[in-house]
Amino acid sequence: MYAILEDGSKQYQISQGDTIDIETRVIPEGQNTIEFDRVLLVKDDKGTQVGTPIVPGAKVIARINSPVKGPKIKIFKLRRRKNSSTRVGHRQKYLRVTIDNISV
Repeated sequence: MYAILEDGSKQYQISQGDTIDIETRVIPEGQNTIEFDRVLLVKDDKGTQVGTPIVPGAKVIARINSPVKGPKIKIFKLRRRKNSSTRVGHRQKYLRVTIDNISV
């Protein structure tokens, strides 16, 4: 069984037990699960359900593991013959979750 869910502006193909990195968000203290209700497609042994745009009644429950940081991205801009350059770095923060349950 697998599903395609939408979170923010990204789509993820997931199955039970998968670990994915999603965009970071504010989580209330003591909460250790996240529920995704924007499920676009569910495929199981009974068949495939495609939403228009979402599958009604479908939910994905994920357990929060930890916040993580993505890879370091180095941006270097050089303006030739102007004696001008800029060096900037960026490291995106993510939230690592494990998929516990996919229900329709």
